[in-house]
Amino acid sequence: MNRLRAWLALLGPAGVLGLGVLFFCIPFYVSALRPAERELAALRSTAERLHARGPFPVVAADQRVDELRRFYALLPPLDRLTDELEQVYALARDAQLDLMQGEYRLEARGMGPAAYHITLPIRGTYEQVRAFVASVLNEKPTASVDALRLERKTIAETRIEAQVRLTLYFRPLDESVAR
Repeated sequence: MNRLRAWLALLGPAGVLGLGVLFFCIPFYVSALRPAERELAALRSTAERLHARGPFPVVAADQRVDELRRFYALLPPLDRLTDELEQVYALARDAQLDLMQGEYRLEARGMGPAAYHITLPIRGTYEQVRAFVASVLNEKPTASVDALRLERKTIAETRIEAQVRLTLYFRPLDESVAR
């Protein structure tokens, strides 16, 4: 113990402080700097792998235009709108639903597909509404169900009032994009 005191007296306050900082640096290096060095090495190896892979292949604009044209060819033309609506009404009749007056809105953007939004208030049983929604999605792959609201007046009532919001998609009005 006397040796330690003599040694500390020899170092002085500045030396003791220096030893304290040195002992603090060891756990700091192990807990903070060492993991950061490993993360940096992992990032460097990832960057080297990506650099060795070479540049990404450039997709020609013609290929993208062809893909877009093929996609738009899957959509029905806008002049078949009445036929598409009649098919939706037929699906509702097949499900034995009571259709009430709906809301209809055409949203035709210049470049993208035209969207025909339909809000249909219907009455029927839950099973009928479910069958109608399922048949629309199965029979009309270019349709989406945007919202479905179900309401029953009393617990004992078997018929429900529902509101279905559908969107039917059609080829863009700008034929230069679709062809």
